[in-house]
Amino acid sequence: MSKRNRIGLVAHDGRKQDLKDWVNVNQSKLSDHELFATGTTGKILIQSCPGLKITCMKSGPLGGDQQLGALIAEGKLDVLIFFIDPMTSQPHDVDVKALTRLSTVYNIVLAMTRSTADFVITSPLFDSDDYRRTATNYDQYILRSQAAG
Repeated sequence: MSKRNRIGLVAHDGRKQDLKDWVNVNQSKLSDHELFATGTTGKILIQSCPGLKITCMKSGPLGGDQQLGALIAEGKLDVLIFFIDPMTSQPHDVDVKALTRLSTVYNIVLAMTRSTADFVITSPLFDSDDYRRTATNYDQYILRSQAAG
């Protein structure tokens, strides 16, 4: 990670208030980083924290989750803060699973609860130039896929 992290912010409808509260508490620390959010979440955060610069993607169900996933796949996102509502079925659940899967595949920081997000943002590694994320080597997987195809 670098001192200026690229952070994705996403929340299901039932967790948007929780993410808004978390961002308000951490606004000064987040302002040092590059922020991206899905559309509706981003609009709520911009209204709540007008001084915070946030790049808004499309709404999650309209492709915003995939846009964040593309940033992850391109190595352009370091941290994903995704407050998921475990009590509500999501019509775009497949997109949510793809986004969390990409976070794992590319070994980026993923916080899905407020307590995890608190640990992430208060970690000495969060603003450190010393931490280097280890990229998983998928060469063997690629070779197997090409041989099977």
